[in-house]
Amino acid sequence: MRIIAITLLVIMTITATADEPVDPYLWLEDVTGEKPLEWVRGRNAETIDALAESEQFRQLDSRLLSILDSKDRIPMISKIGSRYVNFWRDTNHPKGVWRWTTLEKYRQAATDWETLLDLDALAAAEDENWVWHGATVLEPADRLCLVSLSRGGADAEVVREFDLERREFVADGFTLPEAKSRVAWRNENSLFVATDFGPGSMTSSGYPRTVRLWRRGRPLEEATPVFEGEPGDMSVSAYRDLTPGFERDFLVRQKTFYTSDMFLVRGLDRGEGDVPDRVRIEKPDDANAAVYREWLLLELRSDWHVGGRRFKAGSLLATDLDRFMAGDREIEIIFEPTDRTSLVGFATTRNHVIVTTLDNVRNRLFAVSFQGGRWQRRSLPGLPEHGTATAVPVDDLESDDFFLVTATALEPSTLSLGTVGGDSAERLRQAPAFFEAAGLAVSQHEAVSKDGTRVPYFQIGPKSLPDDGTTPTLLYGYGGFEIPLLPGYDPLAGSAWLESGRVYVIANIRGGGEFGPAWHQAALKAGRPRAYEDFIAVAEDLIVRRVTSPGHLGIKGGSNGGLLMGNMLTMRPDLFGAVVCQVPLLDMRRFHRLLAGASWMGEYGNPDDPAEWAFIRGFSPYHSIDPDRTYPPILITTSTRDDRVHPGHARKMAARLAEHEKPVLYYENIEGGHGGAADNRQRAFMEALGWMFLRRRLD
Repeated sequence: MRIIAITLLVIMTITATADEPVDPYLWLEDVTGEKPLEWVRGRNAETIDALAESEQFRQLDSRLLSILDSKDRIPMISKIGSRYVNFWRDTNHPKGVWRWTTLEKYRQAATDWETLLDLDALAAAEDENWVWHGATVLEPADRLCLVSLSRGGADAEVVREFDLERREFVADGFTLPEAKSRVAWRNENSLFVATDFGPGSMTSSGYPRTVRLWRRGRPLEEATPVFEGEPGDMSVSAYRDLTPGFERDFLVRQKTFYTSDMFLVRGLDRGEGDVPDRVRIEKPDDANAAVYREWLLLELRSDWHVGGRRFKAGSLLATDLDRFMAGDREIEIIFEPTDRTSLVGFATTRNHVIVTTLDNVRNRLFAVSFQGGRWQRRSLPGLPEHGTATAVPVDDLESDDFFLVTATALEPSTLSLGTVGGDSAERLRQAPAFFEAAGLAVSQHEAVSKDGTRVPYFQIGPKSLPDDGTTPTLLYGYGGFEIPLLPGYDPLAGSAWLESGRVYVIANIRGGGEFGPAWHQAALKAGRPRAYEDFIAVAEDLIVRRVTSPGHLGIKGGSNGGLLMGNMLTMRPDLFGAVVCQVPLLDMRRFHRLLAGASWMGEYGNPDDPAEWAFIRGFSPYHSIDPDRTYPPILITTSTRDDRVHPGHARKMAARLAEHEKPVLYYENIEGGHGGAADNRQRAFMEALGWMFLRRRLD
C-alpha cells in the first residue's frame, strides 16, 4: 500500500501544482489503448455525421482529391548522377512511385519515366502501410542510397539500403529498424548511425543521444561508438562532407532546439580501437553552421563580438575553415539584415552560394561567390512581387545550375532551370490553374499590435468587397520556431474557399521568421503573448476595415499554430465565428513530457520550473477553459500516428470542452503522422472536413 501511495503522489506531482486538480483526462494520453480509441471512434462518428454526410461535402472531397491526384501537377525533380528522380502519387499510385528519367525526356510533355520503387507494390507485398520519407544518396558514385519508410506517416522510420542501378534493395545491406534515426553515409562500406540502441540511448526528447560508426557486414550492435550526448540534449548526429578534395567528418550535438556544438572529427580511420579526436568549432552556441568546400558558413541568431568586430544577429558569415580552426578570425559578411529584411536560408552550387532572403515578407534571392579576394553578389531575376521563390541547386558537386520554383497566391507554380550568372532561366514546367482567380487580388496590409509593433498581413480575395463586414474570411497563422509565412499558390484553399468570393488572410505575427531572429525571439517563453496580441490585432484590423465581422471571421492553424488557435479560443472567443485547430499543442503543463515536447522548452519554457510555469499557464488553453464563457464552434483534428505532437493534446481539449457543453467537433485520423494524412485520399478528406466546417459556420 505504501508503494501505491508513493506512486500516486508522484503522478500528482507531475500532473498538477498545489492549486490545480489532477488531470481527469490523462487516460486519453494512452495513444493506442482500447478505451481511448473507443472514445476516438465515437467522436469521429459525430464529426462525420455533422460534416461529411452531405452531397456538398462529397463534391468538395472529390474535387480536392482530383487536385491532389492531378496528372497535370509539376513532377518536381532532383538530380542523381545523370538522371532526374521524382516521387509521385496519383489515383493509380496512392502510396506513390519513385521514378527517374533524363532531362531531355523531362522536357517533353509526355515524359517517359522508369520506375525505381513502387511503394504500393512494396506495401502490399509486406502488408505494411509504408509512407515515403525520402532517400539519401552516396555521392559522388550515385549508385547506392538509403531509403526511409514510415509506418503510417510517423516521424519514426525504417531505413534500407537500395541499389539504383539494379532497382532493388541490397541483400544483406544496411537496414535499420523503426526509430527516429539520424543516418549518413561515410563511404560505401560504413555509415554514421544515431538511432535507438536500447535503454539510455535516447534523449528526453525522444531522439538519439549516441552516434556510432557502422561498418558493412557487422551487426548494428557492434557499431563503434563515436560520441554520446547528455540525456537532456535534443539529439546528436554525424556526417561526412563527401565533396572531392574536401572529405572531412563532422559531429553535431544539438543541445536544445536553438543551441548546438559542432566538432571536426579526425582519426576515424586509425583503427577500431582508437578514440577519434574531436575539435570543437568555436562558433556561438546559437549559431547554425555549415561547411562548403574550404568555407565555414555561420548563420547568427544573436550578435557576435569576435576579432574586434560586431556581427549582427541574422547575418550570414563566411570564413576559411582551416584558418578559423587555427585561430584566424578573418570573417566576411555575406548577408546583413535590416529592420525589415531577413535571412531565410542558403544553398550551394559548385562555385556559388544562393541566398534566400525576405524583404518586407517578399522573397528576394541572390548568389555570392568568392572572386578576387572578396565575396561578390549578383541578384537572381524572375521573382514575383508577392509570392514565393525557391532555388534548389541541381548538382552542387559539378555545376552552377539551379531549379527555380516560383508562384503567387493566384498564379500556379512554375519550374525553371537556370545557371548562376546566366541571362535567363529555361521554363521547364508550368502547373495549370486549379481554381478560378479572375476578380481576385493579393494585397499587403499592416495592423498595430498592443505594444505598437507593426504587424504585416496578406489579404487574398475579391478586388472589391461589400462594405458591410459580411464576407466570410479565414485568418491563418503560425507564429513560432522562426518560420515565416508567405502567400504561395494553394489550390485546395483556392478551390474550397477563394473562388466563391471569400477572403483568405495570412498573418505574419511575431514568433515567426519574417523579420529575423529578433522577430522570433520577441515571442519566446514569457514573450509568447506577443504572438497572440499580434494575431488579435490583425483580426481586429480586418473588422475595422470592414472586410469581415466576428460572426464571419474564422481562424485556422496547426501544430504551434494549433496552440495559437487554442489561445484565440480561450482569450478572445468574442472575436471569431469558427476555429479549426490541427495537430495542436494545448496542454502546456505536460507538453515537455509527451513525445518530442522536451525539445521545445527553448520556445515555450519549462513547466517544471515554478517561475516559468507562472507565465506558461497563461498560454495553456487546456487550463484556460472557463465553463461560464461562450466559445465559438471549434473543429480539432489530429492523427493517432503523430509521434511528434502527442494526440493527447487534442483529445483532452476536446473532452474538456465537451464536458462543459461547448460546441466542439473532433476528428482523429488513425494514420498520417504530424502531417495529419498518409496519402492524398486522407489529406483530401481531412481538408474537406475543415473547409466544410468553416463554410457552414461563416457563410
